[in-house]
Amino acid sequence: MIERLAHRGPDGQGTWCGSADPRIGLAHSRLSIIDLAGGHQPMGNEDGAIQVVFNGEIFNHVELRAELIAQGHTFRTHSDTEVIVHLYEQVGEAFVDQLNGQFAIALWDGRQRRLVLARDRTGIRPLFFTWTPQGLAFASEIKALFALPEVPRALDVGALGETFTYWAPLPGRTVFQGIEALPPGHLMVVDAQAPDMPTSVRTQRYWDWDFGLADGAQAAAASGAASGEALAEELRALLIDAVRLQLRADVPVGAYLSGGLDSSIVTTLIRHFTDTPLRTFSLTFDDAEFDESAQQAELVAHLGTRHSSLRCSQADIAQAFARTVRHTECPVLRTAPTPMMLLADHVRASGFKVVLTGEGADEVFGGYDLFKEARIRRFMARQPGSGARPQLIDRLYPYLRHSPAAARVLARRFFAEGAEHADAPHFGHHPRWQTTQRIWQFFSPEARQQLGDWDHLAAIEAHLPGAHAQWQPLQRDQYIEAHTLMSGYLLSSQGDRMAMAASIEGRFPFLDHRVIEFGNRLPPRYKLMGLTEKYLLKRSVSGLLPEGIRTRTKQPYRAPDSACFFTQGRPLDWVAELLSPARLADAGLFDAPAVGKLMAKCAQGRAIGFGDNMAFVGVLSTMLLHDQFVRPHPSPH
Repeated sequence: MIERLAHRGPDGQGTWCGSADPRIGLAHSRLSIIDLAGGHQPMGNEDGAIQVVFNGEIFNHVELRAELIAQGHTFRTHSDTEVIVHLYEQVGEAFVDQLNGQFAIALWDGRQRRLVLARDRTGIRPLFFTWTPQGLAFASEIKALFALPEVPRALDVGALGETFTYWAPLPGRTVFQGIEALPPGHLMVVDAQAPDMPTSVRTQRYWDWDFGLADGAQAAAASGAASGEALAEELRALLIDAVRLQLRADVPVGAYLSGGLDSSIVTTLIRHFTDTPLRTFSLTFDDAEFDESAQQAELVAHLGTRHSSLRCSQADIAQAFARTVRHTECPVLRTAPTPMMLLADHVRASGFKVVLTGEGADEVFGGYDLFKEARIRRFMARQPGSGARPQLIDRLYPYLRHSPAAARVLARRFFAEGAEHADAPHFGHHPRWQTTQRIWQFFSPEARQQLGDWDHLAAIEAHLPGAHAQWQPLQRDQYIEAHTLMSGYLLSSQGDRMAMAASIEGRFPFLDHRVIEFGNRLPPRYKLMGLTEKYLLKRSVSGLLPEGIRTRTKQPYRAPDSACFFTQGRPLDWVAELLSPARLADAGLFDAPAVGKLMAKCAQGRAIGFGDNMAFVGVLSTMLLHDQFVRPHPSPH
């Protein structure tokens, strides 16, 4: 199992099997970042009764260590892993509440014969598990579970339906039958008191995005009593501290610089408020629609950073896409993860193991076009006759070559999508989900039959907390975004899995839980002021960034899609083979005639919209997944 995870930890491996209880075994593949000499895992307490393996970082380990020493604990190393061991000794399962970090943890308590699995609050680090006739198996990636011959390999059509709606399976689910994911912010506790099987399995949420009001200054802020300037200063101080904590490492730390606001803030705070040498990395593209090299160069000159960029072509994406899917272990609907993996390769070749990135700012502070789009659609649903609608629509998607707002008639139809659900908590996401679900038309009749009359709106409502009815519309949009696209795709397929493919650890200061909780307490107007996104965040860095970057309209990171897989009007050979009628029939997931028509459209360069491009990449990545993990393979032995 651990050999399958060597890319996540090339610096060493360790195993531990309980001598008092041979039914428990732990293994770890190490990417050494903290306490290079002493941080080997699995790691135990003094008598070995408690054993821990974990992937990730505990950023406040220095402060926790000092508190635990004052409480009488003795440390043998300077690693953050040992902090977990002694913190559990001190407070039990509540140890996760005190961790500021990103982590997947497995802890064995030999005294209680108890296994504790824990995953960080936002799902930065993955944790999968499955039940077999031999018991419970868990790992950071699914491919490690497939090292066990008793684990079946089959795709879950229901989970594919979710992926082709929300961009990822809903929390707790994977696209493989019988394999589950521990949701973000959850603990799983397995008590194994009985000699032959666990007596109980308990899964509980220990943290979630909460938009309820707190007391003191936060309640005053929410009511408008605190000034915008005071809140901006508080946010700046909080971000500086989050960046400072996440720079802790015994190896060099770099940063991604996209040219957008969020990564620019992170790099600027590193430059002006820490002693860490600033080394930055970025992606550039041949196609001007995706390229942000001019903005990157502006900030590089402004900060005087040591910088390098990787130019990514369509051919590069096509060549690396199969490797991408092997690491995502889930279909993807865009090729955007692939350049991120290639950039991680470049970072590793430059001698770095750790990078800070700007992920999370859009979810926390209201940066996405979807949030603005939802505000316009709610306005249109309330005032369908308003003459201001065309002007509002024109302000969206200025960066798109083929914007849905470009054609007025189509735009009115697009923005009226789901108007009958204007008061529903999922109203803001209707257009995206409707566009994504067009992929369903490529399912085979057998797959469509398995999906039946599944209701994607009812499914998402089942995942919402009871308090959502008291939240503002923007807050509901943020909650759904954080629990679907962010945790299931951005932090996974485009985040952890692409970085770890090159043995790189990504860190995300905007997802420090203190930053999220601060953002959740803000009134919506401090996030989306009219149609100006991330209002308070931009205000908090006034005077630090060039004005053109600070006030620039959000341009999401994208990459070329279906065009990468065709040349001179023909699909690449491996694409033609993988999507041939025979291979499609063998997988049984997609309708060959429908896929053939889609391929012809892409080959002719007529797949210019989101729907066609997502469908092609989704079908191709699913077939790669089937080919790599499901089709019969020779025995690994």
